[in-house]
Formats: sequence, structure tokens, C-alpha cells
Amino acid sequence: MSNTLSKTTFRDALKVPYVEDGMAIGLFGGSFNPPHQGHVHVVTTALKRLQLDRVWWMVSPGNPLKDHSKLGDLKSRFELSFGMVKNPRVDVTGLEKTLGTKYSADLVDYLTTRYPSVRFIWIMGADNLTHFHKWERWEEIVAKIPVAVIDRPGDTLSTRSSRMARKYMHMRVDETDASCLKNVKAPAWTFLHAPRSHLSSTKLRAETNN
Repeated sequence: MSNTLSKTTFRDALKVPYVEDGMAIGLFGGSFNPPHQGHVHVVTTALKRLQLDRVWWMVSPGNPLKDHSKLGDLKSRFELSFGMVKNPRVDVTGLEKTLGTKYSADLVDYLTTRYPSVRFIWIMGADNLTHFHKWERWEEIVAKIPVAVIDRPGDTLSTRSSRMARKYMHMRVDETDASCLKNVKAPAWTFLHAPRSHLSSTKLRAETNN
């Protein structure tokens, strides 16, 4: 598929990506405002270390916890994300727009109900883990699907004291067994150390505006 997107391609991307029973699929959501190589690093690490069949790179209409005044439109953020993805096992999608799910918990509830035979894993950068407890019904996400946290600069130590890490300390799967996470019943989570990217969307927006 060309990285030059047509309206038809964008419309198709608003649908739920192709999925089969028994697949192990990572869910990586965010505003991606803009996307950068740090996001690619998270997805690449998750695919390899968790031994997933696919990762859904889910471009959100907007994070409820963030200011939307400088948020690019969904199509633009989708196109930028699509242009960065080179791995054919990564599906860039705007399915949350179509499903009308405002919160990640709503999305997880829909997917686990609609596709009970698919093994979903929630993927996030370590920077998100520190405030994960502020997400709407975050405990429902942890209760329904395993969570994989990918290391980010400056967040390795702070994540140990995060509310989620403390509450589910005994549910942590050692990263040496990360490939087994897809077969572990939730609640379960792992923290993956990997070469870290110092890029951030906030920094890139600041540089663009200067």
C-alpha cells in the first residue's frame, strides 16, 4: 500500500482492522500529535518481545485528559502515522471515531465482547503508566486484558511507584517471559526495557511552533 493516502484508504481505516480468532493483537492508542520514531520504537519492541500477530496503531479523536486546542485533525494525524509505519503487521486505524468510544475502557470492553477468542494486549509507553490511574475506569482495562509497558527516557524509576504498578505488583510478568503475556489471564502486566527514544510529541510541537 502506498504511503500516499486516498480518501478511500482513510475511510477504510475507520473500520475495525482484519482480525481472526486466536490472534494476539497489541492495542497501541494515542493522539499522535504528531507521531514520531518513539512511537515506532514502542510498536516495534512490542511486536518482537511479545511475539504478537499484529499491532493496531489507534489514532484517537482526542485524549480526554489533554487540551484539544492544538490537536491536529484526525485525518492528518492518521496520514502522518501511516507514513511512519513500515511493518506490514501494524495496522494504523481510526476505529475509535467510528465506534464512538470516548474512553479506552469503552474500547476494550467493545473489543473483548465482540472478539472473545482474540488475545488483546494493551500497549503503552512508560510515560503513560505514571498517570494511568487517572484514566477513566483504568482498573477495568487491567482486569480485562494484559498490559505491556515499554520503557521511555526518565520514566524507568518513576513507574515503580505508580499506582498501577503498586496495586498489581504481584501480577507482574518478568520481561524474560514477555512472550507468554498474551496467554496469561488478566490482570497481568510486564515492563519491557529496551533502547529508549528521547522523542516526544510535545517537544516536536514546540520545535514546530518556534
